[in-house]
Amino acid sequence: MSIYADIEKTLGDFHLKVELEAGEEVLALLGASGCGKSMTLKCIAGIIRPDRGHIEVDGRVLFDSDKHIDLSPQQRRTGLMFQNYALFPNMTVLQNLRAGARRERDDKARERRIADIMDSFGLRELAAHYPRQLSGGQQQRTALARLLLSGPDILLLDEPFSALDSHLRFRLERELAEVIRDFGKTVILVSHDRDEVFRLSDRIAVMNEGGIETQGTRKEVFARPATRSAAILTGCKNISPIEKLGRRRLRALDWGMELETREDIGDAQYLGIRMHDLRFGPGENAFLCRLVSETENPFSYTLMFSPLQGGDVPVGLETDKSVWEDLRCRETYIRLPAEKCILLK
Repeated sequence: MSIYADIEKTLGDFHLKVELEAGEEVLALLGASGCGKSMTLKCIAGIIRPDRGHIEVDGRVLFDSDKHIDLSPQQRRTGLMFQNYALFPNMTVLQNLRAGARRERDDKARERRIADIMDSFGLRELAAHYPRQLSGGQQQRTALARLLLSGPDILLLDEPFSALDSHLRFRLERELAEVIRDFGKTVILVSHDRDEVFRLSDRIAVMNEGGIETQGTRKEVFARPATRSAAILTGCKNISPIEKLGRRRLRALDWGMELETREDIGDAQYLGIRMHDLRFGPGENAFLCRLVSETENPFSYTLMFSPLQGGDVPVGLETDKSVWEDLRCRETYIRLPAEKCILLK
C-alpha cells in the first residue's frame, strides 16, 4: 500500500498546503498544536474537503479537485482513529466491534473475525461493557480493533495517546507498535510528542504553520532538523542566531562563542546544540564557563553555564548525576564537538 496527497485548504486565516507520500511504513506528522496535522488526516479521510488537490491510496483516487472526484469517508476505506476514540457510547464493546465489521456480509465469518480480534486485543471479558465502563487503554484497544475490522487500506492515528494517563502510555505504545507491524500497510501518525514519534515512526515530516518544513527518516530529522522550528520540536534547547565568519567558522551571538563546524555553513541563520552533546573539559570548541544554575532531575542534572568571554544567554547542558557530582564546580571548560553543530535556517 502507498499514499500520495497534494492538498490545499483555507479555513479563516489558516492555510494548509501539504504534499506527502508514504509506502508501507509509519509516517509521523510532528508539529505543535494548530499547525495542520489533524486537518491533514481529516482531508485524507474525507471528513474535510480540500479546496484543491489530489489524494490517492495504492493508485485508487480518493479525491481530485480537477476531475471532480470526492469519495465519501465510507468509500475511502481509511481507518481514522480520533483523539477521543469516538466509540459509540450507547453500544457495548461487542456492538462497537460489530459496527466496525459491518462490511462482512457472511454472518458466521463476521462473528469469527470479531471473536479472533477480541482474543488478540484482550477484549473478550469486556464484551458487555459500555465505553464509559472502560479505562483509557481499554477504549484505545476497542477503537483500534473496530478500525481493523473495517478492513482499512490505510491507518490514520490522530494523537493516539493524548487521552491516556502518562503511566499507561509506554505499555500501550508497545501494543500499538505490534498492531502497526501486523497491519503491514501505510500508517500516518499525528503527534506533538517527539519521543513517541521517534519510537513509532519510520519517517518524520515536521509541520509548521500549515506546511511541511522538513522530512526524512527519523534519525535524519533528529540529527539534522534543518529549520529552527524543527529543531525545537525535536527537543533542541540551545539555539542561537549566528554570524558567519568563514566557510566553516561562525559566532553564536547569544553565547559569544566562535565555533568550527564540520559542515559548510552556507546560508544557515542559526546554530543548534543539543544539551546532551556538550562535554566537559578543554579541546576543540571549548570555552571557560561559569555555572549559573543546576536543576536535579530523577537521573540527571540540567546545568546552565554562562561563557566568560561574553554572551547574554546561558547555554544548557544535561549530564548523568554521577558525572556532575564528581566534578561539581563554579567554573569549568565546556566544549562542543564540531560534528555536533546543527546548522539551521
